[in-house]
Amino acid sequence: MSASSYLPLRKTETHGITFQIQISVKELLDTDVLLKLLFHLPVSYPSTLPDISVSSAQLTRAQCMDVKEKLLEQAKKHLSEPMVHDLILWIQQHLKYVIKQSATVCHEKTTLSKEKSTEDGIWMLLLHLDHMRAKAKYVRTVEKWALDLRLTGRLMFMGKIILILLQGDRSNIKEYLVLQKTSKVDVDSSGKKCKEKMISVLCEKKLQAQQKRFQTFEVKEYSTLDELRKEFENSGLTTLFLEFVPPLLK
Repeated sequence: MSASSYLPLRKTETHGITFQIQISVKELLDTDVLLKLLFHLPVSYPSTLPDISVSSAQLTRAQCMDVKEKLLEQAKKHLSEPMVHDLILWIQQHLKYVIKQSATVCHEKTTLSKEKSTEDGIWMLLLHLDHMRAKAKYVRTVEKWALDLRLTGRLMFMGKIILILLQGDRSNIKEYLVLQKTSKVDVDSSGKKCKEKMISVLCEKKLQAQQKRFQTFEVKEYSTLDELRKEFENSGLTTLFLEFVPPLLK
């Protein structure tokens, strides 16, 4: 048994419509699971697949990602025809099986990832962005990616300098880079969504013993270069700062 509610968020002629649907699935694993599904239907929908975001207080982040992947797989089967209603019905009927499958795969991946993490250690990535036109949306996207991939670090603004410093498992660092380079995270001069083409990978290497790991991911703004330097210095990253940041000012 299940219940659902619909919450429209916004609609524009150029970007489509965004809305949230909440589904309460009863008698699943002896508890009620409240799924929050955020749909963004582009102007070209249904010829183009919708963007889907999944969240739930009762499920892990990995399980939410699995639900999202399964919904997108189903969406591809309905391309060029209205599909949201069918997707809702499908997940109401199949959520239990998706979660069970996710738990099995997760157990297998955990064993492998523990071995891999021990071998790889914590890696660090420093990126330089030329600009952000749609700053608020861009920042939210970076924060979401960092959260989903369990990456810590800083998104740093100092004058015209924009830096992203990330720390985490090497595989997650790699996945972040793919997202950063292939997703439409900003807008061009005409206001159209576009991929990030003006990004530089300044450094990608293993975190050393004397270097501290950030405990969270934060967005911070700095008034002076000295404030920015202290951020690096406090984590034992002075050398990283001196090598890559001052040249950006020239």
